[in-house]
Amino acid sequence: ASSANTRRAYAADWKHFCAWARRQHLDVLPPDPQVVGLYITACASGKVTGDKKPNAVSTIERRLSSITWNFSQRGQPLDRKDRHIATVLAGIRNTHASPPRQKEAILTEDLIAMLETLDRGTLRGLRDRAMLLLGFAGGLRRSEIVGLDVARDQTQDGRGWIEVLDKGVLVALRGKTGWREVEIGRGSSDATCPVVAVQTWLKLARVGHGPLFRRVTGNGKAVAAERLNDQEVARLVKRTALAAGVRGDLSEG
Repeated sequence: ASSANTRRAYAADWKHFCAWARRQHLDVLPPDPQVVGLYITACASGKVTGDKKPNAVSTIERRLSSITWNFSQRGQPLDRKDRHIATVLAGIRNTHASPPRQKEAILTEDLIAMLETLDRGTLRGLRDRAMLLLGFAGGLRRSEIVGLDVARDQTQDGRGWIEVLDKGVLVALRGKTGWREVEIGRGSSDATCPVVAVQTWLKLARVGHGPLFRRVTGNGKAVAAERLNDQEVARLVKRTALAAGVRGDLSEG
């Protein structure tokens, strides 16, 4: 970053990133690869305010270089090889500046708007919040979300389970070709952290064994034993998206 033009470009890109993070209520510092990954996804989809169209791959790579340089100047290096950045960037390159999501997938700013429509003061609202955040952060299908158990080998119909770790949540899923694991890191803000959302649901719903996500009954004050079905997740997404004035979906299957 020796030339004046490069410094100006780096400064403009940093301002662009900070403005986006502020609108999403996300912290810029310390460097969070997950936040940067969400940002370049937004750039690729053209969902950053002020951008008239999706950014080209070269523009996204320049913005990433600018952010990395700005972090290093503050003595807080960013790990560009972190999977939250590397995987997203590889997907963007492979799809020519289209984010690695389906056509009507939920975008970050849309998800935040959808979460704001939920009542955090009810068990149903806490459950729905945890489902949306976990599903979005892990790229999970609707059937995978409702098929999760609190821990390993707890039910006959379970399709997987979760394990809460210091750094986040490990999701184990059984698919057609065997088992796979999805690591979900903690968010930079408790308000949008999938781990905090899941832990809050488990604690207040007093769910310690069996299906992770269940029906809420008795005027919203009791939790049933049986798990939800994937159509209830579909209805949740449609209801909150409509209330927030956005379009979005979670993968079927």
